[in-house]
Amino acid sequence: MEKIFNNTQVAFSLKSDTELDRAYFLFKMIANQPLVRIGTAMTNFALKAKLPVEGLIRATVFDHFCGGINEEDCLSVVDKMYTKGVSSVLDYSVEGKESEDQFDAALKMTLKTIEFAKERMAIPFAVFKPTGLGRFELYEKIGRKEVLSTKDQAEWDRVVARFDLVCSEGHKKDVTLLIDGEESWMQDAADDLVTAMMRKYNKEKAIVFNTLQLYRWDRLDYLKKLAALAKSEGFYIGMKIVRGAYMEKENQRALDKGYPTPICATKQATDTNYDTTVKYMMEHLDQMSIFAGTHNESSTYTLMELMKSKGIASNDTRIWFGQLYGMSDNISYNLAQNGYNVAKYLPFGPVKDVMPYLIRRAEENTSVAGQTSRELEMIKAERKRRKAK
Repeated sequence: MEKIFNNTQVAFSLKSDTELDRAYFLFKMIANQPLVRIGTAMTNFALKAKLPVEGLIRATVFDHFCGGINEEDCLSVVDKMYTKGVSSVLDYSVEGKESEDQFDAALKMTLKTIEFAKERMAIPFAVFKPTGLGRFELYEKIGRKEVLSTKDQAEWDRVVARFDLVCSEGHKKDVTLLIDGEESWMQDAADDLVTAMMRKYNKEKAIVFNTLQLYRWDRLDYLKKLAALAKSEGFYIGMKIVRGAYMEKENQRALDKGYPTPICATKQATDTNYDTTVKYMMEHLDQMSIFAGTHNESSTYTLMELMKSKGIASNDTRIWFGQLYGMSDNISYNLAQNGYNVAKYLPFGPVKDVMPYLIRRAEENTSVAGQTSRELEMIKAERKRRKAK
């Protein structure tokens, strides 16, 4: 297959010289692991001490990786990307909330993004995290099959009701919902809840999508069991497939608690698991839809080649490619240029509330081999191309 991801002119066509310079500066910083650790600690301290640093954060890392501080703020970015055929997924990236009021606020925001998606072709999906609508520890208890107290049961009933409201609105307005994956020790409860929503709302097509984190070696088996259930009960499966975002945390917890890690032993094993899962889903496209969330060029080509070999059109609505805003523009924009369905996850929220997300992004770029160096090489190539004009 023709290699398309080295076209930096297409990749950075929306970036001004100034924005390209900022991206180069940011990824140079992220490439330095000690600097990321120091910067993270200083930023957290400055925000807790209420020092006036939000403007600086906004002008640098925030504006590179986020769409804005609220949903309205994102629309100029959404419209700009859509001129190049790249869609958006508005992602309310406020993490670590614990109160019922905060969960209800996240519910309200998710319903608002569904409304946004209904009104705009440029926003084909809505998204939420399970822990955006309920307490992490409660998912853990449910996953462990603990007998719940009356209070906990009432709280869980409210979580289920929030899920159901979001999914019913998505179904009613024909907006596809991506439900993010989280840590393995709370994921069983989330999986069961999402499956219940698929049973209810995926009768005609995949509206509700779960997420498979394929750095976990058990996820393909889980998908196969779900496929058997879906076939017997007559519902469609939607799956966002990603490698995963909590690797260090997962390995450390397994070590601390003395159980086998759920994470694949090597990066190569994770890559193989991802590509094997893509192949399995493509063999069952009659009952599945795929949102391939990946910054990996090889995995992207694998899916493109499978589509070609099976005679599936590049714009088949059952197959989407996805990357994060501010990363892998060489994949996103070149896919769109070649007629594929592609969407960028566009995080938004108040600066201080989105910092945990931004810190994870920085740490992920630092820990994933080759990610930051590839970004830098692409930016350098485009700067050189522009100077030679």
